[in-house]
Amino acid sequence: MITGTTRLYAIIGDPIAHVRTPMAFNDFFSAANIDAVCLPIHIGRDDLPRGWAGLRSILNLDGFIVTAPHKQESARLCDALDADGAYTGVVNTVRREPNGRLTGTLLDGRGFVSGLTSHGYEVKDRRFYIAGAGGAGTALAYALAASGAAALTIHNRTRSKAENLVIGVGKAFPGCDVRLGSSDAAGHHVVVNATSLGLKPDDALSFNLESADPSALVAEVVMKPEMTPLLIAAKRRGHAIHFGTHMLNGQLELMMQFLGLSTPLTR
Repeated sequence: MITGTTRLYAIIGDPIAHVRTPMAFNDFFSAANIDAVCLPIHIGRDDLPRGWAGLRSILNLDGFIVTAPHKQESARLCDALDADGAYTGVVNTVRREPNGRLTGTLLDGRGFVSGLTSHGYEVKDRRFYIAGAGGAGTALAYALAASGAAALTIHNRTRSKAENLVIGVGKAFPGCDVRLGSSDAAGHHVVVNATSLGLKPDDALSFNLESADPSALVAEVVMKPEMTPLLIAAKRRGHAIHFGTHMLNGQLELMMQFLGLSTPLTR
């Protein structure tokens, strides 16, 4: 039951109808008997500064999750950045401190790694192809390199963004072979769509799936629909597939810890 004492959490993005975080949070709150609720809030692509001011003014809003396309601008609007948020300049989780300041961090990448390992896929010494160099792609690249990936190939529609990400990850993790790629995904153990393509059934693929090795695992970050055009096509080709929801499940406990919800998450 929502009352005057209920604490608020949110997820912001554009679009917002596809997100599953509110369900996961609210199930957790119910199971743990926590007087809180998580709501989806639709803030337009060009309206984040005004929306941010509104979020800051809601005094019973204790934190919020950030999804596309707001992850990079949110980092600039935070009062402080923590851990991977400071490392990458991208955030997906923001908490309100007791003094009212907003601190952001990035948990997508670590959640993706956790999702892979919990389903039996190794990261160490594997070769990864990432399509996308925005918020999700940046998170995945740093987390995979930090977890011992042998090589990363990064492809992005805007080439300069991929170039900057290659340089940044290469400097931070010189032991990982990080290079700029094209739509050709050959020669990798895991190929990942880290773009928003796949939210709509008629979306084009973010890379040339036909080029991927037959043995490659094909992974998504898009969570809804669960079977995106990429995963449908990959399954038809005989690839093992990995759902975007695994990334969310892998980072839920990390989100709860960062937001100060210390009750262990049960899954």
